[in-house]
Amino acid sequence: MQPSMASKLVVMGQGYVGLPLAVAAAERGYQVVGYDVDEGRVKKLSVGESYVGDIGSERLAALLDAGRYRPSVADEDLAGFDIAVITVPTPLRDGEPDLSYIESAGIALAAHLRPGAVVVLESTSYPGTTEEVLGPLLHRESGLAPGRDFHLGYSPERIDPGNERWTFTTTPKVVSGVDEASLARIADFYGSVVQEVVPAGTPRVAELAKILENTFRQVNIALVNELATHADGLGVDMWEALDVAATKPFGFMRFTPGPGVGGHCLPVDPLYLSWKVERTLGTRFRLVELAAELNDQMPEYVVRRLERGLDRRSTALSGARVLLLGLAYKANSGDVRESPGVDIARLLARAGAEVRIVDAHVTEYPSGLLPSGPVAPTAVELTAEEIAAADAVLLVTDHDGVDYERVTASARYVLDCRRRLAPGGAVESL
Repeated sequence: MQPSMASKLVVMGQGYVGLPLAVAAAERGYQVVGYDVDEGRVKKLSVGESYVGDIGSERLAALLDAGRYRPSVADEDLAGFDIAVITVPTPLRDGEPDLSYIESAGIALAAHLRPGAVVVLESTSYPGTTEEVLGPLLHRESGLAPGRDFHLGYSPERIDPGNERWTFTTTPKVVSGVDEASLARIADFYGSVVQEVVPAGTPRVAELAKILENTFRQVNIALVNELATHADGLGVDMWEALDVAATKPFGFMRFTPGPGVGGHCLPVDPLYLSWKVERTLGTRFRLVELAAELNDQMPEYVVRRLERGLDRRSTALSGARVLLLGLAYKANSGDVRESPGVDIARLLARAGAEVRIVDAHVTEYPSGLLPSGPVAPTAVELTAEEIAAADAVLLVTDHDGVDYERVTASARYVLDCRRRLAPGGAVESL
């Protein structure tokens, strides 16, 4: 499908999911409104300043100059949309799904919904959300029925920040619709902005597939994280065992230990499925809950390992100066959502350590992470002086472009949570 210059696309939410979609669609000829309730975000976007690592500011500026992309906080700018995609957050509140952002977006769109328009949900949620929550809400607010008057479907996001091979456009896009006509329209739209679309039979299938993808990773990461804690106690090199196991050409997929899991997907999405199973079937999804518990415990384990390493060097954690390398939840990204690095920094500061954070990718720190105070975490640059002054260097996120040779040559003690450095001497692997 080649978009008409009159095709108006509204993307509700301009974060790590919505902004790449908005930019890709605008570059392919759509007239795009990037809607967000965060005025600060919209102000940055309006002057061509990107806060998403995968989207360069020069791309934004070119689209702004061409008049194909318009960021906005105004509901009236939604008027006349042909296609609307909802990419808003779906957090957990007290262990239960919070769909308030989806509902708010749906209400805003319903005021401008027209016959023949297309509405797609991309926000991750439990199976049934599109047809049981969003569809009835749009019907109630607009008087138009999904499938009869307008097209409705679900297409799970598969954004992997910092992945240069599998980008928004090169990653296969799952699509679904509440009826055949909706599926066809939604597949045509995404087929015009990505290389491959994968039809799912129903929105419920697509919703479950998304959570299955993330649950698979959550469970396998929990497995190797727990194995790492036991292997250390048994005196076995977990990383070498992984290398050996990975030589098997079938029946094994390599996952690696780390300081925990972050982003929206792994810490949150599997628990949506667990909640839905318990609410609908009256039984618990124990494997998902256990995996979440194991991964949530990793920041505390990292701090205990660091404290043990300092003890061996006759240094107490309280009062120690710790240089924390990487705060984002994954390499080459500035995304700190649910990042274990944030939890580790707070735990260290609470224990009385002087925490110095190095992460050139992070431009916006979580609220309350860098308050004033004698032991509050401080953002610094990686210098020879900082390395020399640190009692310990804690490698949490292994960004590229960091002078790791200087770290290994100058640091008194390094705890490497990512096996980026060769172990031995002052370097210890998680």
